[in-house]
Amino acid sequence: MKDFRNKVIVITGAASGMGRDLAVQLAKRGAKLAISDMNADGLAETERLVKDTGAQVHSQLLNVAEREAFLEYADTVAAHYGTVNAIFNNAGIAHHGEVEVTEFKDIERVMDVDYWGVVNGTKAFLPYIIASGDGHIVNTSSLFGILAEPGQAAYNSAKFAVRGFTEALNQEMIIAKHPVKVTCVHPGGIKTAIARNATTSGDHDQKSTAELFDKYLANTSSEKAAQIIIKAVEREHARVLVGADAKLLDVAVRLVGSKYQAVGARLTGWGLSKFSK
Repeated sequence: MKDFRNKVIVITGAASGMGRDLAVQLAKRGAKLAISDMNADGLAETERLVKDTGAQVHSQLLNVAEREAFLEYADTVAAHYGTVNAIFNNAGIAHHGEVEVTEFKDIERVMDVDYWGVVNGTKAFLPYIIASGDGHIVNTSSLFGILAEPGQAAYNSAKFAVRGFTEALNQEMIIAKHPVKVTCVHPGGIKTAIARNATTSGDHDQKSTAELFDKYLANTSSEKAAQIIIKAVEREHARVLVGADAKLLDVAVRLVGSKYQAVGARLTGWGLSKFSK
């Protein structure tokens, strides 16, 4: 998919952040958009921004964790436009807390949205994307789908699962000779609202955790992230690392292997002792 003009593209999690910037940038490139989110106000603003470009847009509230609703949504979008060329499974949430104190329901909630939301979107739209003859599936994993971080077990679990699911899917499309490319996205620290909207367990304060992320770790704008992702799709890359931090840490993990875990534990422990005072 080297040309987005008149291509029908579905984007979940489109009410803010990377989802919104992906929608606007793809609209400017001539795509027809189907956008969804659970945030009604944010989704309405994205719809307005897309319409301002002159692009066609179908907007609908959607909980990606609800499988039957997602299946119905796929049929609705396909009926509305007549075809579907691509889906960006971008919706995601976060939770910060050690395994020892995190409740089952918190882990399940993250898995339902971040992993099963990707599976639901892929399965719901795959028949239409194959039938389009020029398709692409873009699934958002994370830097935390490459390395694990203390306090992020729920998020790590979902994002590692997305990576495995997406890489397997890519190979299956190649074997079946389907006209579908597959890209797994690994963003590093992106300036979005995901940290501010995250839940926490144990002694972690949600506000201070979000402030720490925004101040020290979110180094790439969502607009720049969207540009990088779109370029990777144009070039049919199977994997895209978004941000200098993602690229640096990916290399580090490749070089040291499992030894990164001991280093990560020390650094995180030091950071918690320094910034929690």
